[in-house]
Amino acid sequence: MTAKRALISVSDKTGLIPFVKKLVEKNIEIISTGGTRQLFVDNGIPVKTVDEVTGFPEILDGRVKTLHPMIHGGLLAVRENPEHVKTIKEHNIHPIDFVVVNLYPFKETISRPDVAYADAVENIDIGGPSMLRSAAKNHRDVTVVCDPSDYSAVLEAVNDEGEVPFELKQKLAAKVFRHTAAYDALIADYFTKQVGEEYPEKLTVTYEKKQALRYGENPHQSASFYSEPLKNHSTIAEAVQLHGKELSYNNIKDADAALGIVKEFKDPAAVAVKHMNPCGIGIGETINAAFDKAFDADPVSIFGGIIALNREVDAELAEKLHKIFLEIVIAPSFTQEALDILEKKKNLRLLTIEFTDDQKTVPQYTSVRGGLLVQDLDTKGLDGVELKVVTKREPTEEELKQLKFAWKAVKHVKSNAIVLVKDDQTVGIGAGQMNRVGAAKIAIEQAGDKAKGSVLSSDAFFPMNDTVETAAKAGITAIIQPGGSIRDQESIDMADKYGIAMVTTGIRHFKH
Repeated sequence: MTAKRALISVSDKTGLIPFVKKLVEKNIEIISTGGTRQLFVDNGIPVKTVDEVTGFPEILDGRVKTLHPMIHGGLLAVRENPEHVKTIKEHNIHPIDFVVVNLYPFKETISRPDVAYADAVENIDIGGPSMLRSAAKNHRDVTVVCDPSDYSAVLEAVNDEGEVPFELKQKLAAKVFRHTAAYDALIADYFTKQVGEEYPEKLTVTYEKKQALRYGENPHQSASFYSEPLKNHSTIAEAVQLHGKELSYNNIKDADAALGIVKEFKDPAAVAVKHMNPCGIGIGETINAAFDKAFDADPVSIFGGIIALNREVDAELAEKLHKIFLEIVIAPSFTQEALDILEKKKNLRLLTIEFTDDQKTVPQYTSVRGGLLVQDLDTKGLDGVELKVVTKREPTEEELKQLKFAWKAVKHVKSNAIVLVKDDQTVGIGAGQMNRVGAAKIAIEQAGDKAKGSVLSSDAFFPMNDTVETAAKAGITAIIQPGGSIRDQESIDMADKYGIAMVTTGIRHFKH
């Protein structure tokens, strides 16, 4: 019987030596290259070099070493095909039965902020994916491993003759094709960005599994959480969980929404979110003051909510948070005293996130049946936007400050959206209504007496003047809205009738 052969060339050498020693015990001959071969030599493992097999030296600074018929013939020959067997015998090609390969660290290379273009190009693996794909294609005859976590499964399954069950070989082959597809997707994305192609004719994206979830939005839906391969530490995907039970699907979505809102503010800010909508937002001179305002904005809806804070949580704030039933608290950090207080609630999830200024334009993917919608993330603020006063009365300095706050808030409320703000806190939020005046009525009802003297923001223009009249009758003094309706003048006239100051932005914030 011809001895089994394993071709091994890895950049990640985790667990490699014990694995290979077990293969050698099964009388499997080892072939290797470069640093992997040297590691075997250093550990007393007998190994052949690739050029001993091919009869051809490595060339072009190692760019060409395994791209040879003696290698790929040994990988691709179907053992049950007489013509294949005849051909490899004629050319003295030895079958290769195991391939253990992982690839040049392209992801790690382009993750460096100062990476040079030439370095990125040089870390594109050619031979590795070729060997993996050849072996995976011929998986009935070849066991292919691209992940060190699979070493133990192979060792448990391989028999004394070096044979591995087909079911495992098939599973490993599927993993290889996912692995090489993800690798190629990163390369394609890198080059697409280099040439400035915003929406290419083919879109290939890749994500890495972060965790399995107990279920999705509802218990009858299965779900998992995937993260981007190039880490952004100022995201929910890279949050560090200090305490509490595992995050659920809805937790993750709500936490992401809360984080997006609190990042709008430079001043100390607190945000409470329920079902993807803010129920309370407050800013203050301290984070404690900001939280008091967020809580006071809607002390009913905050129950079971998610809290995001853009300053460290201290013991004083922790005592306040401890008194409320909350699902999650997100902050840049917690003092030890705060942790001692909050960790008394075993299920309360405590997350820390690096708060960096990353409000940049990035792709946002939304799945629809049969397709994918791609757009820039809505990071548009009021910087560089010329606010236009369209009414006879201009807003006061204080009103303008509150209007800008309200504009930041309404951007994150489901359309149709109306937000009322007063004294640096939201006092009324109308979300997700089928008509704008309906959203205004909900916000005003929630605000109660606080509606008087508040300001109003609308995510889109007023198609009729009824929202303005409703606001005026509630005592609202100023409005900010995009403008652009063919009936703008009717709303402006209504505002003038009641002495309301109205500002238009020229931009809208639909949120479907």
